[in-house]
Amino acid sequence: MELQFLGTSSGTPTRSRNLSALALRTESSRQWCLIDCGEATQHRILRTSLSLMTLRAIFITHIHGDHCYGLPGLLASAGMLNRTEALFIIGPPSIGRFIDCVLETTELRLPYPLQFINVEALADAQPLPDLDVRATALSHRVPSYAYSFCEKTVEGKLDVDKLRRDAVPAGPGWGRIQQGRDLMLADGRTIHARDYLLAPRKPRKIIVGGDNDSPALLAAEAAEADVLVHESTYTAAGLEKSGPGPQHSSAAAVARFASEAGIPNLVLTHFSPRYQEPDAARNGAPTLGDIEAEARASYQGSLFLASDLQRYGLDRQGHLSLLS
Repeated sequence: MELQFLGTSSGTPTRSRNLSALALRTESSRQWCLIDCGEATQHRILRTSLSLMTLRAIFITHIHGDHCYGLPGLLASAGMLNRTEALFIIGPPSIGRFIDCVLETTELRLPYPLQFINVEALADAQPLPDLDVRATALSHRVPSYAYSFCEKTVEGKLDVDKLRRDAVPAGPGWGRIQQGRDLMLADGRTIHARDYLLAPRKPRKIIVGGDNDSPALLAAEAAEADVLVHESTYTAAGLEKSGPGPQHSSAAAVARFASEAGIPNLVLTHFSPRYQEPDAARNGAPTLGDIEAEARASYQGSLFLASDLQRYGLDRQGHLSLLS
């Protein structure tokens, strides 16, 4: 499974960071999905290998502009590329109203169907063929959600030593067994697939959160998660200075939750523009280094601070690594 960040700033963009957007794709599908679509997301997509023609679904966490203002332009561009395949959009009801308003007021005519799914009905309308998606309500100024993406199926692993001991010839027959299908050998023996398959690995699971001031709301979903992608808009000191009104999380709060939940990989994103890049900070201004230091003080797992266009790979053993 692969994540690519298309925007990692909150509220307003910076010279190096666009607004919230994240691409997710799996090894088993040529299609991909998008989580949030801040302004100018389509410009970031142009700098990747992603295509609007293979985009299957867009998941919006909440109605705030830095998470959805890029939708109109992206939808229009997909139409100008002569896309014909249906595109799923999942989000709170306000997102459906927003899209309908744009289509009507701008007289936008799309050559492909839009299929809107109310986030509250997601459990009964799964839009991805290879991933089971669940939504969890969060705590923010408007209804906000996290999306959990879990593999639907896990490939079987052959007990190669037993196959060789029992003189089962290597070749296409092994592939049949790996698919769980029995095999009749030339010598008349019936090979039952269940006898030659090892216990399957755990399905991989990634949680991508929207804006949220209470990470503990994800406790139930976090039990089997390999990766948590969560906003870290402020440090604890910055959050205290801003007050409770914005309803965002601090690096310390997210890190403590991830540690207590036993999540092995944590990716922080959605940084306030007040936190400058460490090499560009001036006059004692707060930096992203402050956010990282605060998170590392409470979390001992694999910690990453996302940057625009970074790609991360989650291998079958649940290890997350920076690809580029």
